[in-house]
Amino acid sequence: MAQQRLGFWQRFAVALVVPTMTLWSKRSWHGMDKIPPGGVILVPNHVSHFDPLVVAHYIYKAGRWPRFLGKASLWRVPIIGPLLRKTRQVPVERGSVEAVKSLEALVEALREGGVVVVYPEGTTTRHPDLWPMRGKTGAARLALLTGAPVVPIANWGAQDVFDPRTNKFKFTRAAVTVTTGDPVDLSRWAGAEPSRAVLEAMTEKIMLDIRDLLGTIRDGEPPALYDRPARRATTAEDAS
Repeated sequence: MAQQRLGFWQRFAVALVVPTMTLWSKRSWHGMDKIPPGGVILVPNHVSHFDPLVVAHYIYKAGRWPRFLGKASLWRVPIIGPLLRKTRQVPVERGSVEAVKSLEALVEALREGGVVVVYPEGTTTRHPDLWPMRGKTGAARLALLTGAPVVPIANWGAQDVFDPRTNKFKFTRAAVTVTTGDPVDLSRWAGAEPSRAVLEAMTEKIMLDIRDLLGTIRDGEPPALYDRPARRATTAEDAS
C-alpha cells in the first residue's frame, strides 16, 4: 500500500501496530492473492479479542486498508476510541437507529472500493473448541445491498494470547495462521428481497465456508455450526 494514500492517523496506527505484531506473532499467511480488488466484504472467524489485530496486520500486508465494524462501546474508550475514529473504523450501536448510519458508512466504503471487515458471529465464539457459531445476518444484508463479494478469512492462534474461554491474557509470542478462501457463492440469492429466510440462508452459507476454511488450518474434522447460547435475562451481576 502506497504510503501517500494513507492519512496521518492511518500511518500512525501502522507505525504502532505493525512492529508490535511483527514481534508478537510468528506468522503463517496464505491466500492473500484471493482478496479481490475493489469493494469487498471480508468475513473472519472470531476466536479471540486479539485476532482483530492479527487479521488487520494480514490485510494491511496484503496491500489493503481494513475498515472493521465494531461495538460502539469501544469508541468510548479513551485513546482507543479516537484512534478507531481517525483510522476510519465503523462503530455500530446494536438495536438502534444508529445502526442505519453504520450500514450507510459501510455501503459508502464498498462503493469507494474499500475493504470492509465484518465478524458474522458478532462476538468471540462460544464453542468449547473455538469452532465457529451460527452467524448474524449483517454481512449477508450488506452483500445483497451492494453486490460486493463476500470473502471468508480463517485465523487460528490468537487464542494463545487471549483465550476467551478463560479470559487469561499471556505475553507470549503466538504462532498465528491466517488464510483467505474463494468468494462465497451467493449467486442463487442475487436480486432477492432481504427477507429473514433469505438472509439466514445466505448467512448459513457464509458461516459454513468460514468453518470449512478454518478446518484446512486446524487439526480435526469441523463440527456442525455451534448454536449460540440463549441470551439470559439481565441481572445486576451481568450488568456489572
